[in-house]
Amino acid sequence: MSAPVPATRPAAILTDIEGTTSAIAFVKEVLFPFAEAELDRFLDRHGGEAEVAAILAGVRELAPGQEPRAVLRTWMASDAKVTPLKALQGLIWRQGYEDGRLTSHLYPDVAPCLRAWSAAGLRLCVYSSGSVEAQKLLFGHSPAGDLTPIFSGFFDTRVGAKREAASYRTITAGLHLPAGEILFLSDVAEELDAAREAGLATCQLVRPEDGTQPSGRHPEAGGFPAVASLFGLPHA
Repeated sequence: MSAPVPATRPAAILTDIEGTTSAIAFVKEVLFPFAEAELDRFLDRHGGEAEVAAILAGVRELAPGQEPRAVLRTWMASDAKVTPLKALQGLIWRQGYEDGRLTSHLYPDVAPCLRAWSAAGLRLCVYSSGSVEAQKLLFGHSPAGDLTPIFSGFFDTRVGAKREAASYRTITAGLHLPAGEILFLSDVAEELDAAREAGLATCQLVRPEDGTQPSGRHPEAGGFPAVASLFGLPHA
C-alpha cells in the first residue's frame, strides 16, 4: 500500500527524468553508448576549447595522476554521478541532437500533462543527475517538440547528490517556495526519501516498462495522469 497523499495542492513540480519522464532504456541503450562511442572523436576535435578544457581539468582534479580519457571511460562504465562526466556527456549529446543523430524519448503521457500544469500556473522544474545541458537537450528535442520554455528551473549534481536531503533544501531555497508546496516526482524511493526529509511532497512513478518496484513509502502513480488525479492537478 502506498503512502497517503498530502492535502495541499502543490505550487511547483520538480521532476526526475530517467524512469519518470523518459524510459530508462533510452538513457542506458541510446544516450550512454552514443557518448562512449563519440568520446575520443569529440575530445580530439574540441579538447582545446575552453568549456571542454575546464571539464578535463575537473577530471584531473578528481583523479590526479591519471589519464583523463581513461578516467572518463571508467566513470562511464559505472555510470558514476560525477559532474565533469555528466557535463561532457551533455556536450556530446548536444552535437548528436543538433545534427539529427539523436531524438529524445518521453513517455506519451508526459508532455500533455506538463503543458496542462504549466498553463494552470504551476512552476515546472527538473532535477536529474544528468547535467543541466543534457536536461535541456532532452526536453528541447523531444518527440512532442521543444518543451524547455515551460520549465522555470533545471538542477543537476551541482546542487548535491539526489539521495541527500540537503540537495532538496538548496533547490527549495532557490525556488523561494515552502518545501511543502513542491512535489518531487521520481522512480527511485531513496531519492524520494531524501526529498521528503527536506519537507517536499513526493510521488513515486511506478512504470511497468521500467520495472520499478513500489516502495510503499510514498504515494504511487503509473504515469503523469495518475499524478494529476492524486494531487488535484489539471489533466491534459
